[in-house]
Amino acid sequence: MVVRTAWKLVNLSILLVLLVVLMGGWTRINDAGLSCPDWPGCYGHIVMPGSEEALQLAQQRFPEVPIEKHKTWLEMGHRYLAGTLGLLITALAGCAVMKRRMPRYPIVLSFSLLVLVVVQALFGMWTVTLKLHPLVVTVHLMGGLLTLTLLLLLRQKLKRLNIVEAVNPGPVQRWFLLGIFLLLLQIALGGWTSSNYAGYACTHWLSCNPGTELGLDFAAGFDPTKAIGPNYQGGQLGVEARAAIQMVHRVGALVVLAYTLVLLWCFGRLPHLAAPVRLLALSVVAQVALGIANIVHALPIGLAMAHHFMAVAVLLSLLWAYDRAGLSTKEVIHG
Repeated sequence: MVVRTAWKLVNLSILLVLLVVLMGGWTRINDAGLSCPDWPGCYGHIVMPGSEEALQLAQQRFPEVPIEKHKTWLEMGHRYLAGTLGLLITALAGCAVMKRRMPRYPIVLSFSLLVLVVVQALFGMWTVTLKLHPLVVTVHLMGGLLTLTLLLLLRQKLKRLNIVEAVNPGPVQRWFLLGIFLLLLQIALGGWTSSNYAGYACTHWLSCNPGTELGLDFAAGFDPTKAIGPNYQGGQLGVEARAAIQMVHRVGALVVLAYTLVLLWCFGRLPHLAAPVRLLALSVVAQVALGIANIVHALPIGLAMAHHFMAVAVLLSLLWAYDRAGLSTKEVIHG
């Protein structure tokens, strides 16, 4: 009964973490990350006040941040979803306690997720209190994707609790593990690009700013020791530093694309890997195309959100391929 409950909880948690990650991107793209100047509430309220009198009092408490209702609801919606996810992961840890004597139950993984969600809550707070500090924002993004990855791993382990035959990672699975590592590095570069508002730095899709004398300042662009205190909404870096970030992100995209083509060539014809590998190839090509379109059209909200969504789709494709590559012979035949 407890295992069945854990199975339902982990599936619901995966759905919710996807919504949290996508909602976080939507909040970021709409510049709503500081629309609530305090944490965990918003202008001193857990639920944004609705009456004009209450709104005036809230504005008096935080006169430096004008109230924009649509943005505050974006930010608070993101927090509500993240809080609900935290409760579900806490319940999963409770299931692990109840099944602590069950052989092979993923107890450590369940509690690792609980620790991670607490750390994520801290980074959510620091995102606001440190005024969108780029390092904090990037780590917060990666924490969300790590939560998604660990929940999918937990689901896999729960699904295979009754399979007696042990499955050890093989050489094929290691290829996809390397792909996941490369993709996460690229997503971290994307987070660094976004948090430094470097997406606008280059006006040409192939080079950066042809016909100008602007250089690339890699030292300033990738300095993690940025001062704590300024408001980083809109970015603090010069155009040369932002251009350097943008160009490194593009090189990373080419590396991921090249590695994906290698995976397609090597494993795309294996029956149990054909579907995830081909989906991976299609999603990576679409992601590269979206990246180019964002540059050409100067980051419209719709295209920027599609780029964010497709990054999650690429990660899911790789995780699916990694899971399928680790199947035992028995599972391949019957699954």
